[in-house]
Amino acid sequence: MARIPTLLVALCVLHCLAALPQSNLERPGHNISINSPTLQSLVPQEAAESDHEFNSGSGIRLSELTPLQIENLATLGRVWGFLKYHHPAITAGKHNWDYDLFRIMPDVLRTRSRAKLNQVLAKWIDSLGPVNTCIPRASLDANGLTMKPDLGWIDDSSHLGASLSRRLQLIYRNRVPGQQFYVALMPDVGNPIFPHEPDYRDVALPDSGFQLLALFRLWNVIEYWYPNRDVVGDSWPGVLTEFIPPIARAADHNAFGRTLLQVAARIHDSHANFHVPPGLRPPVGACRLPVNLRIVDESAIVTGYTAGSVGQESGFEVGDEIIALDGVSIRELLDGWAPFYSASNNTIRLRTMKNLLTNGECGQMHAEVRRGNAEFAIHATRVQSSDAGMPFGDDLPGPTFRLLTRDVAYLKLSSAKAADVAHYIESAKGTHGMIVDLRNSPQEPFVFSLGSHLVRRPTAFAVSSHGDLANPGAFEVSSPIILNPSEPHYDGKVAILVDEETMSAAEFTAMALRSAPNAIVLGSTTAGADGNVSMIPLPGGMSTWISGIGIFYPDGAPTQRVGIHLDIEVRPTVAGIRAGRDEVLESAIHEIDPDIPTTEVQSLAHH
Repeated sequence: MARIPTLLVALCVLHCLAALPQSNLERPGHNISINSPTLQSLVPQEAAESDHEFNSGSGIRLSELTPLQIENLATLGRVWGFLKYHHPAITAGKHNWDYDLFRIMPDVLRTRSRAKLNQVLAKWIDSLGPVNTCIPRASLDANGLTMKPDLGWIDDSSHLGASLSRRLQLIYRNRVPGQQFYVALMPDVGNPIFPHEPDYRDVALPDSGFQLLALFRLWNVIEYWYPNRDVVGDSWPGVLTEFIPPIARAADHNAFGRTLLQVAARIHDSHANFHVPPGLRPPVGACRLPVNLRIVDESAIVTGYTAGSVGQESGFEVGDEIIALDGVSIRELLDGWAPFYSASNNTIRLRTMKNLLTNGECGQMHAEVRRGNAEFAIHATRVQSSDAGMPFGDDLPGPTFRLLTRDVAYLKLSSAKAADVAHYIESAKGTHGMIVDLRNSPQEPFVFSLGSHLVRRPTAFAVSSHGDLANPGAFEVSSPIILNPSEPHYDGKVAILVDEETMSAAEFTAMALRSAPNAIVLGSTTAGADGNVSMIPLPGGMSTWISGIGIFYPDGAPTQRVGIHLDIEVRPTVAGIRAGRDEVLESAIHEIDPDIPTTEVQSLAHH
């Protein structure tokens, strides 16, 4: 090994000493005693996974919070999250950073001014040890990014004070390239995974410390590892401040869980939904009416029956509009439940809620119904949800593949098998066009296995973005995602059907198939939630998901919250539902073969 010149070593040591936080030399005001029990407990740090001090609870109980305490807790949450992903001692796993939060939180709650808070946080940072300024540093190349870190706040000395701001800037400049303990990226994909985030399912609630930990953890995951942070819509720092009081004061497990659901809903991501225990999210009840519904122009329309004869004998007819349940209007129910449902757009929120709309207590209930121009009440019986079934998907019942006519092929991906793709293509040869129905969830991946038969040359259909372990909050663009041609090839038109049931893998599949030369997309707004899903464990034994990578069209156009680009917009109508028609499928048939008489088209698409 080559010897390092003595002068260079000396210069490096001097440089490192000069870069140490200034408070090691200055103690302005001495507002916090160096003998503080909280600070002393921080000095002999244990490794992250061997610190068990708060296994039985944080010891923090909060019933009321002053405006200053709320503001100070919001600053603590941001600083704690910044340090979690930037300070070398934390990214190396040398601290149980959850439990360190509980150690510092009492001091933060006791502070009586912004200046004193900044001193407490500065001393807390000093207790983590000096930052080595003589190692290779991470750097940020702004080229090829879809989003930069949002770190302007660490430079705000008017808010943080000069001393705290200076420490945070020093830590940022000297972050260790690629070193992270609390987050990793999924190999070959790039979505974040969280290998050292316990869900603390056995901690007794209420516990304000663990409840605030859940908020801080979720908030900072979105701040640093969510590829769609720029389209959240709400002020994300504002969400943190808004939810500190209700999270901290939640009186039991259910109240805490419902508040977390509301936080997740503010992400506006259709993937961001919880493993929801019974009774946590409205509507509450183990039973539902034995009918299927669809939201048409924000009205709840009966589209069919479940539970066999029980549904048919329920008194409802296809096309009925349910206007109230047990005396509460559908509009009021949907508005009241909306804050608990995360959705990329309102269309998908309504779709999610309509699947649960008639849930409630088992037994008799009454519904107010509009049928034509008449309004009346139906006394019906809710049955067990397991008996009533859960409707999902709007594709055509029956065989996976069929020839609707000798010139029009139909393939639905909800029941298709990837191993049979070549057979489907061969069977469709000679037709003028093939309808690919994505108004449901594919059970197998078809992006490449089907898409490759529709192109003649390598074709880019998407790009993705993923996080950067060296630069939390930055998201890099991938190389274009390519379809490579394969045989047998299909040369006819391709009509891709989508609607609010088209989500995630189905949306990605639609993007790929749309890249075929003769392809069009018909239908209505899709879920607007694409990208591999990442799961976030949360205290209280809870968890939620997020879209873990960003998905864009090759020209950079977004899909998150927007959904798939439509060539022809077609929406079901109440009249069409009453007649058993599938107006989206009818439109696709007309596009492929405009010479088929309208009555025949309606017969072919009849449900």
